[in-house]
Amino acid sequence: MLSYTGGLVLLAAILHAGWNAMLHGNRDRYLSMTWMSIAIALVSTVAAVFLPLPAEAAWPYIVASGLVHIIYNMSLVRSYQRCDLAVAYPIARGSSPLLVTLGAALFAQEAISPLHALGIALISGGILTLALQDRHVSRADALAALTTGVMIALYTVIDGIGVRLSDGQALAYTVWMFMFYWLMPVLFVAMRGCAALLNPLRATPAAVGSSLMGGLVSLAAYGIVIWALQLGAMGAVSALRETSVVFAALIGRVFLREAVSGKRWIVCLVVAAGAVILGL
Repeated sequence: MLSYTGGLVLLAAILHAGWNAMLHGNRDRYLSMTWMSIAIALVSTVAAVFLPLPAEAAWPYIVASGLVHIIYNMSLVRSYQRCDLAVAYPIARGSSPLLVTLGAALFAQEAISPLHALGIALISGGILTLALQDRHVSRADALAALTTGVMIALYTVIDGIGVRLSDGQALAYTVWMFMFYWLMPVLFVAMRGCAALLNPLRATPAAVGSSLMGGLVSLAAYGIVIWALQLGAMGAVSALRETSVVFAALIGRVFLREAVSGKRWIVCLVVAAGAVILGL
């Protein structure tokens, strides 16, 4: 992977860790995810007016990815309701690079070098070790986080193929896919009612504001990843993005007061080493 591309994906990893920490730190994560989705969908709708349409061949992937992202959002909220950030996040993100590599090989005929395979193995193994060091993770908690990881892998492979069929319109592909996020407030209102969505604008405007900002950060983070997917191998891009668990561990320790042991930091270094190998 080109160093410039790798650097941007690492930036996306930092942004990704930031918005996940924000989401986990909010008391009502479903409400927060809904307001994040509103920000993402609104910006995407405005941007789509000024962008050319993606190629016709990309549209099935845009639709499929948009729907999978909604399932992912719901799964992520469920995971964060059950587990600490330092547990749910590593399981979800650590399982996805290996799944993405397998999916890219099956559906996009991607080959990967032995060196990059080592980097992916170090990152995935290190990330999963971060989670499994916690002996108090129940089977149900692990399954909830792993389900999120499967959704991550699924939309990554879909987008990796779809963006390559968009005639170089990565930005247009991204904003049209993210317009499916309008489904999140629809689902929220159907489940809790319109008042539950709008009342926080008066009662807790700061929380709504942080969620809106988190949505913009999320849009930028995954927009970078979609752009990178048209240039590099899906598994390598996915693994490099998932180095965000290192930043998530740091954010969890500093801002959420979650315990991070010395062993966890050693595993974080293993993950970082895998990222360096991917950049070679």
